[in-house]
Amino acid sequence: MNNFLNDTTKFVNKALKLIPISDGLAEKIITCNSTYTVRFGVRLRGDIHTFEGWRSVHSEHMEPTKGGIRFDLDTHAEEVEALAALMSYKNAIINVPFGGSKGGLKINPNDWEVHEIEKVTRRFAQELIKRDLISPSQNVPAPDIGSSSREMAWIADEYRKIHPTDINAAGCVTGKPANKNGLEGREEATGRGVQYIVREFFKNEDLVKIAGLKCPMKDKTFITQGFGNVGYHASKFISEDNDMKLIGIAEYNGAIYNPDGLNVEHAKKFFTKHGSFEKYTKGSFIKDASLILKKECDVLIPAARENVITEKNADEIKAKLIVEAANGPISYKGHSILKRKKVFIIPDILANSGGVAVSYFEWVKNLQHIRFGRLEKRKNIIQLSSLIQAIESMTNSSMPEKYKTNLLDGVNEIDLVRSGLDDMMIDGFQEVKKEFIENDKINDFRTAAFKVAIQKIAMSYESIGL
Repeated sequence: MNNFLNDTTKFVNKALKLIPISDGLAEKIITCNSTYTVRFGVRLRGDIHTFEGWRSVHSEHMEPTKGGIRFDLDTHAEEVEALAALMSYKNAIINVPFGGSKGGLKINPNDWEVHEIEKVTRRFAQELIKRDLISPSQNVPAPDIGSSSREMAWIADEYRKIHPTDINAAGCVTGKPANKNGLEGREEATGRGVQYIVREFFKNEDLVKIAGLKCPMKDKTFITQGFGNVGYHASKFISEDNDMKLIGIAEYNGAIYNPDGLNVEHAKKFFTKHGSFEKYTKGSFIKDASLILKKECDVLIPAARENVITEKNADEIKAKLIVEAANGPISYKGHSILKRKKVFIIPDILANSGGVAVSYFEWVKNLQHIRFGRLEKRKNIIQLSSLIQAIESMTNSSMPEKYKTNLLDGVNEIDLVRSGLDDMMIDGFQEVKKEFIENDKINDFRTAAFKVAIQKIAMSYESIGL
């Protein structure tokens, strides 16, 4: 068993000791239901290249199962199983009615042209589709590391070709482009969810005090490790909407640091253009990106890969709050050290669940075959216009234009998506907080989160007779 899968199991077992369920049911919850391995050939550049991929289903306590597909040369079966398990707990904790699943394709996308990636993606999709491992009613993938809305559009197209009479075909994957039955706000969703979690944390003074911090969150410093989709959006929203100061950004090939603050958009444009921060003039370049994890800051947001904080560097972490925007960024031993140092950790199964929350909205939209807000928008605008007229008549004065504009714009799809995401993240956070505060046997937020999630999964299994 690899470290990531082993550590995930250890975290689960720790929470299971606090839940009065049978050993058999506990084993059922821990055990991954199935992992399918596929090896297929694709003719590229005048030769046949063989690729290996996996789709793992951890739990079918609810269906369909849900989880992304990563394209990564370092991925492997046990990593996919660990990620599938995290998806089960993640879905449960925010009350998304999905089981947990995950996929992986062993490939470095940077090694291939776009048309070659498309051929490989479509062949991988074919192998999974014909085994019902991609289906709107059974198993619904989404983007992950190395994949994006582009790959999801190709997969959806392959599903429709194989199942031309399935009226719900668009729901076979989520994270599609908005113009291909996707959903506005899906790309930003995980990062937006991280923002909502950080904001909610700082609204709870009792937790803030435990972490050794003070309210409000304005002007608090934070460092982001990983500047891909999740890290970028989380950094952008937290700095721009909540006035926290981004002082460090780490990528795989180096990091930048500026105690006076970094501009997210400026840094993003530079990295996109140059592929590195090495010559970035708005901050100090650090060649060994791992060193930035040890810089002083209020909040550290690991948003890249698993096991970036382990027993090797945990004792040098100076952040007071760690928000796991990535899956499994802290090892089991690393977690123990940080807990001893009284570092407050908001775990991945809560912090980065925004992506699957909005994926759920997209799936529902695909099954309903209508855009959110389409039926009621004009009616709401008419009602609000009448309200404005009534207020102006009663007060004998005009309402300021900025308020009129805000009211009469009506509710757009992305407004509803963000509102729903906000609600789900807050509810999940407060459930975990309640368990953390009220249970004397729990002394960390991760254990509380796993206990909440496992209890829900156990109830689902018990309701179907297990």
